[in-house]
Amino acid sequence: MAKQTFSVGQVLSAAQMSSLQATAMGGGTPQTKTASYTLVAADAGTVIQMNSASSTTITVNTSLFSAGDSVQIQNIGAGTCTITAGTATVNSAGSLAVTQYDGGFLYFSSASSALWFDYTQAGTTSPLTTKGDLYTRTSSADARLAVGTNGYTLVADSAEITGLKWQAPSSGSTFVGVKAYSSTSQSISNNTVTAVTFWDTEDFDTDAIHSTSSNPSRFTVPAGKSGKWAIQSALLYQSGTAGERRVRIYKNGVFQMDSRVDPNTGGTSVNVSNVYNLVATDYLEIYAYQNTGVSKNIDGGGDGNSFVSMYYLGA
Repeated sequence: MAKQTFSVGQVLSAAQMSSLQATAMGGGTPQTKTASYTLVAADAGTVIQMNSASSTTITVNTSLFSAGDSVQIQNIGAGTCTITAGTATVNSAGSLAVTQYDGGFLYFSSASSALWFDYTQAGTTSPLTTKGDLYTRTSSADARLAVGTNGYTLVADSAEITGLKWQAPSSGSTFVGVKAYSSTSQSISNNTVTAVTFWDTEDFDTDAIHSTSSNPSRFTVPAGKSGKWAIQSALLYQSGTAGERRVRIYKNGVFQMDSRVDPNTGGTSVNVSNVYNLVATDYLEIYAYQNTGVSKNIDGGGDGNSFVSMYYLGA
């Protein structure tokens, strides 16, 4: 029953009383609409029931209703009905989109402003769709964070829309490193500091740290792995001539440290190791030096002779 005006002393008929009772209990018989609809003044106190398979709107304009008026709205159609502010203002803590079998009511606080109360609060419906999804929030709305890749960890990231993301562990459970050696020998000229470039074989290389063809002397820190890196190398020098043998570590082409053995005539293995704080694209190299008076080979033939290894310790 629409909103009525009664006079003093008026006697209500049985039909009027029945209609008032129905309205008080839930709005009375609904007005069914099958297309988008704009509310009119006569809709105060009534039930508008939408029944459309397509999306529709209910438009709310100003100067049609008085403070305290209300209109109930239901949607039994498959198409979503959206409460739409025309010239009036419509405020709600829930959603203005009324899905099938949802409903609510407009309460007018003034002739130009209404509050929409959503019965089932469709705006807070869970966005989750898949096992392992997380319920998160953007700056303005609830949101779904899809389940991550097996083994990945959840980290905070302000650049992401939800402030969270899944990523591979940066250290600990996943080893990152390389070990290389040579199948042949490399000649080192007398009294000449020489980059060792003969690393043509790899036992392992988890993150393309080394290339056997492009800049083979370099062992480069990959993206996302800035932090502490350990390097270790052994060079097995050819025997037969007395003289000093050295192995050196260079960082980005700059000498860092070396290790040496005193002159002798036997085959000599020289070892060096250290830990460096590196960032992505930094690279380490192994250099050789000897002063026996003649060229000397660094023996290859397997990682039991000359080798280099480099591995990530963590941020």
